[in-house]
Amino acid sequence: MSDLKKYIQERKRKDPVFAYHFDEGYEEFKIGVLLRQARESVGLTQEALAEKLKTQKTAVSRMENHAEDIKLSTLEKVAVALGKHLTLQLT
Repeated sequence: MSDLKKYIQERKRKDPVFAYHFDEGYEEFKIGVLLRQARESVGLTQEALAEKLKTQKTAVSRMENHAEDIKLSTLEKVAVALGKHLTLQLT
């Protein structure tokens, strides 16, 4: 385990507020990564996806890089524009 991973693990153990915000931020990061991967898997640029969504490239970039408060309806629109289906899972 790397020093960084050890530090994060120890800090999360000692500081519940840090742990909450770290985990929350990681989940938001994952959503953005999933959106980017889905877009790239169908060979679209941010500009092309923005055209399909009738929005600006900056909006697509924001979804991929700052997905902290993205609406479910927006995720569904992105999925449709990419020719994919949105699936949610609660664990």
